[in-house]
Amino acid sequence: MTAIKKIFQLGNQWPTQDPFLFCAFHHDHFPKGNGKMGPKASLEGRNIGQDFANKDGWNMYHGQTVPGFPHHPHRGFETVTIVEKGIADHFDSLGAKGRFGEGDVQWMTAGKGVQHSEMFPLLKTEEENELLLFQIWLNLPAKDKMVDAHYKMLWNEDIPTLTLENGISIKLIAGAYDDQKALAPTPNSWAANTENTVAIWIGTIDANAEWSVPTAESVINRSIYFFQGDEIQVEGYEIPTLHGMYVSPEKELTIKNGNKQAKFLLIQGKPIGEPVAQQGPFVMNTYQEITDAIMEYRKTEFGGWPWNSHDPTNEDKKGRFALHADGKEEVR
Repeated sequence: MTAIKKIFQLGNQWPTQDPFLFCAFHHDHFPKGNGKMGPKASLEGRNIGQDFANKDGWNMYHGQTVPGFPHHPHRGFETVTIVEKGIADHFDSLGAKGRFGEGDVQWMTAGKGVQHSEMFPLLKTEEENELLLFQIWLNLPAKDKMVDAHYKMLWNEDIPTLTLENGISIKLIAGAYDDQKALAPTPNSWAANTENTVAIWIGTIDANAEWSVPTAESVINRSIYFFQGDEIQVEGYEIPTLHGMYVSPEKELTIKNGNKQAKFLLIQGKPIGEPVAQQGPFVMNTYQEITDAIMEYRKTEFGGWPWNSHDPTNEDKKGRFALHADGKEEVR
């Protein structure tokens, strides 16, 4: 019996399985920066404020002068933002802010409600600014949807990466591989209970190498996304890059790589198994709860917005750091 349940092409938003909601994928080849953290290029012909056309290989998204996503609310789930290349500036309604990238991961529990902005400052003025970013939406069970909002940084230097003998390396953002465990997620996360077997891995396979994916319990939902490389062979299928697979975790699966280094994102976990009601940035269990969230946001704005602009950025010379709502600061 084949381990592959489904093969599908990938766009900018990747389909996922419970306990995940979806995965946003951004790969932009931004031009040189203009010294003000925006692109040194004309914005003519772009739908500024809603620029997703990938003109010239990059987008402004909802940004006006700096690419990114100005302040917006969330409730009822978590965002796991993996910035493999490039930089992200974070500001939120709790008064927290930060700058992270080049392999860092931000794990944010939106819980009962938070506003945040995510901007992508173009700090390099003498060369291209490449951005490679995943944002995975991980659901929260009903009992945890209204916990306090907060975020945690997983700095690249601290994230375990396993180098296997056969030309394979695995970056452990969540979960475990053999005897190696990832850093702890946020405390109220579905991933915090190891019995839920949540894993988020980035795998790299050398040219012409093979990866036998470790098996797991059949109750787990496992998805594998082939986002960089040329072509792979899996169970007789020849699969080009930017394709994903839903697979049966309890069955043996071997990925045979072609003539170019390949990269994968693997996410898995036991399903939460609860009803999902979603409207934009709110994810609850019923549509009455969605209505309540919208009404509360209109009244309170989840604490308001303490910053001077809707799309703030840190100073261009600022390094990687995280300032949390309790005043604690981490500097890298």
